[in-house]
Amino acid sequence: MNVLNIALFEIKKDLRDKRTLIFMLAFPIVLILILGTALTNAFHNGVELGDMKLLVKNTAQSQQLQSYWNGFAQAIGKEGVELTPAANGIDGKKAVQDNQYTAYAEIDDNGIHFYGSSRETISSNIIQGMLTSFADKYSLAAAAVKNDPEAAHAIIAGEMAPGSFIQESSLDPDRKPGSIDYYAIVESTMIAFYACMSASWLIRGEVKRKTALRLAAAPVGKLEIFAGKVIASTIINFLCILVVVLFSKFVFNANWGDHLGPVFLLLFTEVLLAVSFGLGIAFLFKDDAAVNGVMMIFVQLASMFGGAYFPVDEASGFFAGIANLSPLRWANEALMNLIYNDDLQAVFPVMGLNTAIAAAFLAFVAITMRKREAF
Repeated sequence: MNVLNIALFEIKKDLRDKRTLIFMLAFPIVLILILGTALTNAFHNGVELGDMKLLVKNTAQSQQLQSYWNGFAQAIGKEGVELTPAANGIDGKKAVQDNQYTAYAEIDDNGIHFYGSSRETISSNIIQGMLTSFADKYSLAAAAVKNDPEAAHAIIAGEMAPGSFIQESSLDPDRKPGSIDYYAIVESTMIAFYACMSASWLIRGEVKRKTALRLAAAPVGKLEIFAGKVIASTIINFLCILVVVLFSKFVFNANWGDHLGPVFLLLFTEVLLAVSFGLGIAFLFKDDAAVNGVMMIFVQLASMFGGAYFPVDEASGFFAGIANLSPLRWANEALMNLIYNDDLQAVFPVMGLNTAIAAAFLAFVAITMRKREAF
């Protein structure tokens, strides 16, 4: 009962600290808005294509080829390719070099000769792919016409669907984070780890306020006081994270997936890790300046290497090795796999690791406290 009373008292005291609450709530929300808006293009994988202009010199004599080509030209015209017949005397290659056209094609009874632009490689490759598909289909039809003319017409007309020959599958292009989605996750995990800053003052604050001796003389055990403070700090910081997550989800429309329960459990273990880490550092170093310096440096490095300011998914070598030491990197990767791959198993190792490290820090603090006469 003493533990719960102490925890309730600490929660009420923290709720009256408006300055800290505003920081824990406003700081991540503002970062999500600023970084998510400013870096939108960094998370946009789409490519804007300009006009695709194809210059065509058609000298084919085969009526069958001409018929098939006319149908093909109409089809790709509907796909945004503008076909222009080459006038007599025009140099198609030079016209492409001068960037007047995206590509140039010469068609005769022997096949298609294609010349693409090196300036508009994507559009040029798309047109090349279309022409290659037409040439392959025409070659197949020409071989089939000897035995079954109807089959040849079906091939050219597209009545034989490509799916009957090749089974295609693709990844869902929407299953990836946008800028707001990404920063909603990484800023939430970052502010969760900021709980170590306030946790480092749970005991130091009593010493600074000259109340530590009075607490030590009270008819309450040290471990009860310690447990009550840890519980209160964990709960109040987790509630702040809960508000940030829900705000980003319903106001910024950030994607938090369909498994909010595991998401909150993982964030809770990270808050517990941060609280225990802050307490551990406060007991490990005597000097306040040293404690504050170590905390600030570690939090900033963990945030940077964990991806709080820019994605680190493509990191390699030494940078990747350092990044893997960041607790934020563990949490962010697990959340990404959970949200975008529905991988529930990804969060359990991280939750277990967070809890184990937190238990080690808390055990260290509890043992150290028992050896001291006062806090």
